[in-house]
Amino acid sequence: QMQLVESGGGLVQPGGSLRLSCAAARSARSILDYHTIGWFRQAPGKEREGVSCIRSSDGRTYYTDSVKGRFTISTDRVRNTVFLDMNSLKPEDTGVYYCATALSDYYGLGRWGYDYWGQGTQVTVSS
Repeated sequence: QMQLVESGGGLVQPGGSLRLSCAAARSARSILDYHTIGWFRQAPGKEREGVSCIRSSDGRTYYTDSVKGRFTISTDRVRNTVFLDMNSLKPEDTGVYYCATALSDYYGLGRWGYDYWGQGTQVTVSS
């Protein structure tokens, strides 16, 4: 079974930064064995939305417009970890952040394209 674990969430002031991490906690397969790894978030009262994704094979990345220039997705191939570096955080970035993996040939931010999901980590941007 695949189990993804996110970490790094917390409370931060507007303009601050956080680094989220995601790794496979219960699987013989590295998270980087998946075709695509994505980050999603869900704000209170809103639907889950795609934030960013990265294709494992070549490192191609994609970001939703609202985080472009502020967030960076990356991988550590030694530690088999995917990161989401969030800078210049805004209150509207608040939400539960989830990582997810797509085993099949999918690249994008559609929830339907991902096979496994983590439990989420809370990010709160507030003064």
